[in-house]
Amino acid sequence: MSEKTVRLFDLEPETRAFDAVVLACEAAKDGGFDVVLDRTAFFPEGGGQGADHGTLGEARVLDAHETAGVIRHRTDKPLAVGARVRGVVDPARRLAMSQQHTGEHILSGLVHGLYGYDNVGFHIGSDAVTVDFNGVLTPEDVDRVERLANECVWRNQPVRVSVPDPETLAHTVYRSKKALEGDVRIVTIDGVDCCACCGTHVPFTGQVGQIKVLSCIHYKGGVRLSILCGMRALAYENALLRENRAVSQALSAKPGTLAEAVERLKRERDDALYRLEAAAVAEFAHLAEAESGKAVRVVRADRLPAAQLRKAAGRLAEGARLALVLIGKKEGGWQFALSGSQDVRPAAKALCARFGGKGGGPADMVQGTLAGGEPEEMRKVLEGPV
Repeated sequence: MSEKTVRLFDLEPETRAFDAVVLACEAAKDGGFDVVLDRTAFFPEGGGQGADHGTLGEARVLDAHETAGVIRHRTDKPLAVGARVRGVVDPARRLAMSQQHTGEHILSGLVHGLYGYDNVGFHIGSDAVTVDFNGVLTPEDVDRVERLANECVWRNQPVRVSVPDPETLAHTVYRSKKALEGDVRIVTIDGVDCCACCGTHVPFTGQVGQIKVLSCIHYKGGVRLSILCGMRALAYENALLRENRAVSQALSAKPGTLAEAVERLKRERDDALYRLEAAAVAEFAHLAEAESGKAVRVVRADRLPAAQLRKAAGRLAEGARLALVLIGKKEGGWQFALSGSQDVRPAAKALCARFGGKGGGPADMVQGTLAGGEPEEMRKVLEGPV
């Protein structure tokens, strides 16, 4: 297939329904069918933007890719070669993609103009749009760019798309990630951005709706911004508001006081954990006292925090040949720490062999897990010739 597909998404950007002739239809190796048309309004994946979805006749269009000017539509049903079909582009997905892409242009153009950084990576993901810059932005810089980007949206500026002749292009200053040959499609938002781009865009910046920066992280010597625009930004904000209301109700806190309520809850939790740990340590001390005087000591202390296990075994081992501390696991079995006045590794090995488990450590302290067994059974193993 050498004949290039007529690109209606470039020639007639607002077209969502069209008629076309099926030039080829082949079964795809990974499922579905690859359909080639003489003309299409389906934008193929490229430049960080996902493909349009929709329908061709009774078949669903799940993806689209371009190779050497030929666009292949991935469908869930075969189409007859030579048939004339009606194509319908999913308008909601096209609008969402166009909003994200135009919003990225506005943001990247402002970053380039204000700070001189280049956009070196761009992807419209299912959760957010990521934009990578080859320079560092401070939180204050990000706030400034976000505000100016939304001011551009509110001005409702035209988004102009052109393919300049070679002479005009030679005198045009525009952003591009790589050197381009042949016809170059330029997207211009006066005073904000001028960039070579093959994607879809809204005709006026007002249709972007809004631009929200979700995060800014250091990435490969620069920064990566995660953003959302338009409908996706609104859906994200509504989800946050619903979660905010649910948390407010759960904490009996008014909106605007959640951070204070959470800090109070954390303090109360920390106080409660401190009291519980103190009680568990006191309980262990009582159980350890009952074992005093024995050469082999075994204490089950389920309420003892795991972080205290090693310390507790050391205390229990004072004056003992072997000292075993056990904490029952929720899923069954035990965590253990074994200490004593002798090399405890042979005894730990015997426990693991008898009850199923594993452990490790130096001669005076072995920690690990056991699959089963009862404390008194373990005592008998330790009292044996180990």
